[in-house]
Formats: sequence, C-alpha cells, structure tokens
Amino acid sequence: MAQPKGRAEGEDRDRCVRMGFLRTALSGSLAILILMGCARAQEASEYQIKAAYIYNFAKSAQWPPSLLPDGTAPLVIGVLGGDVEFVNVLTGIVSGKSIGTHPIAVKHLNGADDLKCCNVVFFRASERQSTRAAIASLNSGNVLLVGEDPAFLGDGGTINLVMARGKIQFEVAQDALDRSSIQFSSKFLSLAKAHPDANQQAEGPRQLRVKIAPEYPTIAKQMNLKGAAQVEATIGRDGTVTDVRVLGGHPLLVDALVRAVKQWKYQPAAKDSTELIRYSFEPQ
Repeated sequence: MAQPKGRAEGEDRDRCVRMGFLRTALSGSLAILILMGCARAQEASEYQIKAAYIYNFAKSAQWPPSLLPDGTAPLVIGVLGGDVEFVNVLTGIVSGKSIGTHPIAVKHLNGADDLKCCNVVFFRASERQSTRAAIASLNSGNVLLVGEDPAFLGDGGTINLVMARGKIQFEVAQDALDRSSIQFSSKFLSLAKAHPDANQQAEGPRQLRVKIAPEYPTIAKQMNLKGAAQVEATIGRDGTVTDVRVLGGHPLLVDALVRAVKQWKYQPAAKDSTELIRYSFEPQ
C-alpha cells in the first residue's frame, strides 16, 4: 500500500536533514564532539556514526612525512571483513574529502595480505578470530588500527569503537600509540573513553600498595567537565613516587591526578621504574 504523499515527502526531508547534519558536522573542527551528540540523539545510523569517527581519526592523526609524504597519493582506509553496506556508507562519508593534499580512498579488504597498502584499517567484529594474527603480520606502527570488538585493544589495536550508555565512543590503547609513528594531540586523547581497566593500569610490573583516588575538582563538576588524564610516574626503589610527568588531558583533571599519584606507594624494587597512569573523570 502506497504511503500518503505528505508522509513520504516528510520522511525524505528528515533523511536529508540527517545527512546534512552529518556533512556539516564533518566539516568542523569539533566534529568528534558533535558526533557524540549525534550518537546520543540517535539522529544517524550506527554505520554512519562509525564511518564518521573513522574519517575523523584519519583527519586528526599527526601523520609523519615518512607515512604520508607530500603529493597527491590517496590516503587509503581499508575495511577488513563485514558487509559491503558499511563500505558504501564510509565511501559516502569521505566522498570528495581529503587529508591535506591526499584524497581519501576506501577499500574493502579480502584478507590480511591487503592490509599493508592501507594507512588506516578498520577491523570489523566478524574478523575477531583472525585479528591478532593480522595485526602481528603488520608493522603496526605505520598503520592506524581501528576496531569494534571488546578484545581489539588487547589484540594490538590502537583505537576501539565501543557502545557506552547508549552512544558510540572510542578507547585508545596508549601503549600501542606510544609504539606508533602516528600520534594524536592531547586534546584528542582527552576525548577518549577510559578503557574498562584504565583506572587500574598503574598496577603493572610493580604492585601498587597505596592508591589515593584523585579528587574530582569542584570547578570541574560545575563545568560538567569530563575526560581522561594521563601521566607517567617515576617510582623510586623504595616504592615512592619521585616524579610525575604530564602526558595529556585537561589541566584541571591532570592537576587532580598528579596530586593523587604523588601520594601513591608501590612495592620496593631493585631499581627505579616508570608507570603509565590513565584515569577517567566523569561527573557523578
């Protein structure tokens, strides 16, 4: 049965508004923040939001000249696994866009052998059984690895898209990023959702014996400020924290984390060591 003309025209207008919203969001420097709001409002499909995130990851990355030299060679985003519908959505999102002088190309990959020709690879969840081996076959420091499976960061991935509180967010594996030739600004990293075990990441090779939780700054609560702060702590042989170096995050949140970490105590060891500590702040 045919839909009434008015209703059909209304649905067409709504569809155009949604796509227009995405195109507008992608053109601005705050695209990721806008897309988070878009995900929260459910104004776009899951495929559209994930595709937009992937475009923004490529756009926000600090590509070294060795990986993206001057010229007009395309920046290739590969999609490993999954259906062709997502590839079509991603192609539509990046159509006509470029990173610097490099137009963006999208490839649907057939297997791990195709990964080396890409600058960015998105691993669909359907490939979870082969993801670890595929990443191991790469010089992963030269390719931005993005996934959507809970185990992806543990398999060696760099950025993972996750569903949290009804919206799509992203997590970053700092150790993988540290090994990579591709870097991101501290502002970008502050937008990442803390990995489920992020608040316990300090408990690495040396056991953490005394841990003081960072106090959420009152002014940060008033500003509804949230995000992750990251520092590197130097641990003396006696287990005390002798130095804390800021790696990224909003200054208010970083200051709170630094003050707390300086009070932490680790188990004694034969020599000094360093610990990467990442803590997520969210209003209660």
